Order: sequence, then C-alpha cells, then structure tokens
Amino acid sequence: MGTEADDTAGNERRLEDTIVTDLSGRMTYGSYLGLDQLLSAQHPVSVPEHHDEMLFIIQHQTTELWLKQMLHELSSARTLLASDDLREALKRVARVKRIQDVMTQQWSVLATLTPTEYAQFRGALGNSSGFQSVQYRAVEFALGNKNERMLSVFRDHPANLALLTAEFERPTLYDEFLRYASRRGIPIPAEILERDVREPYRPHPSLVPAIREIYEDPRTHWDLYEACEDLVDLEDNFQFWRFRHLKTVARTIGMKPGTGGSSGVGFLQKALELTFFPELYTVRTEIGA
Repeated sequence: MGTEADDTAGNERRLEDTIVTDLSGRMTYGSYLGLDQLLSAQHPVSVPEHHDEMLFIIQHQTTELWLKQMLHELSSARTLLASDDLREALKRVARVKRIQDVMTQQWSVLATLTPTEYAQFRGALGNSSGFQSVQYRAVEFALGNKNERMLSVFRDHPANLALLTAEFERPTLYDEFLRYASRRGIPIPAEILERDVREPYRPHPSLVPAIREIYEDPRTHWDLYEACEDLVDLEDNFQFWRFRHLKTVARTIGMKPGTGGSSGVGFLQKALELTFFPELYTVRTEIGA
C-alpha cells in the first residue's frame, strides 16, 4: 500500500485509479458549463488590442452572471412569499446578500485600471454603457425602483424588453413581503396592498405604525422582525454597490460624461438617493421616541 509520501514523490501527485480520464462521449466539466462558449465570449475591440480591455470585459461579464443569479433568487423569493413560505424565501434573500458582497468586492479589481490605461481603449467602446444593462434594471425593478421610461431603452431588443416588462408588471419583493405580513395579521394599509405595482415604490407614512408593531414586539413577530432586518441588509448592500461603482468611475474617468451619454459621476450620485424599503428606515426614528 502506498503512503501519502509516495503519492507526492517528486512533487507530483499520483492520479487515483478511479479517476475517469477517458472522457470520450461523456458529459464533462467543460461541456456542462458551456465553457467553449463562455470563454470565447471576450472580444476586445481596441486596435491595437489594449492589454487592459480584457479586464474591463470580464469584470462586466461576471457582473452580468451574478445579476442573472440574483434575478433567479429574487424571482423565487417572491413566489415563495406569495405561497406563505417565509423561511425558504429568506434563504433566497440570504444568498442574494452573499452575491452582493462578491459584486461589491469586484470593484476593487476594476479599480486597478488607471485613467491612463482606460483612456487608451475607452474611445473604442462607442455608446456602450452599463446604463444599458437590462439585468441590472430588472433587479432594480424587482426591488422597487421602477421607471417606465427605461423600457424604451430596450425597444429594439425584444427579448430584453420582454424580460424588463415582466419585472415592470410584477409585484416587487417588498410588495410580496407586505402582502404576506398582512395575511399574518399585521395591519398593512389597503392603499399599499392594492397599489399599482408598475409604479415605483414610494414612502407611505401610514405603513410605519405597522412596521413599528413588528419591531416593538419581536418575540411575537420574530420571523417578520428577522425578515425586515434581512431586507435592510439587502438595501444597505445595494447602496454599498452603488457607492463603490460611483467611486470606481470617479477614480477612473473623473467627472467626464459616461459613454452612454449620462453625466457620469453626477448621474450615479443621484442613484444613492433612491430607496427600496423606506419604512424600514423611517421606523428607526420612531422606535424608543
């Protein structure tokens, strides 16, 4: 019987006899993940090709993959809330929060791109811009920051328009949570339960007493109390991402306009004033007052 030392003799690990090495006709790691397509989807457009454009492409492609997973989780969370399964819905929210952590940390990689380096290929990007990310807009819609004018950005791409329209017309995560809380006996005002979900969610002072009831009696409403804090985590994380985005853009292009025509940093700054779950923050002023 060989020893562990024998297995690594000469600084080389011996392959175990049970490892499958004949992959002919079998599903493989690469085929399952579609790696031929995924790893050939990076197409720098700068001429001559600039070394750092690959980083720029991969940064945004990986973000889009995580956004796809976030939408998958947020869709499921809303379906679960609608079927009164709060526990499983919060598991989905917990996963979204971990994804947000990864997405925020990714900005530190792009921040290694200096203004001088970016300037050498920025002009080749044309009008392409993160503003045009349909999945990012869908996540915003799912959380409550709906804007009907955004639909027109995707009018020439039927699949993207269909995706965003579906989110535009669907109740938000907060809508489903408040409906669930109402079914649990929390006095959610009818104006909120019956609101037009195509509208951006706006603060409702009449909801604050109901949220306060949850916070001031956590023993009775522990799962709802925990859910409220999970939603606050979700919004905090989203704002951290927005802020990190803003600071990375400022670090890389200063106060230049964005490639998509926005004012750049100024436009991103305004996003920090948006909120998803306003009453969950307002109630903090009320508690103990």
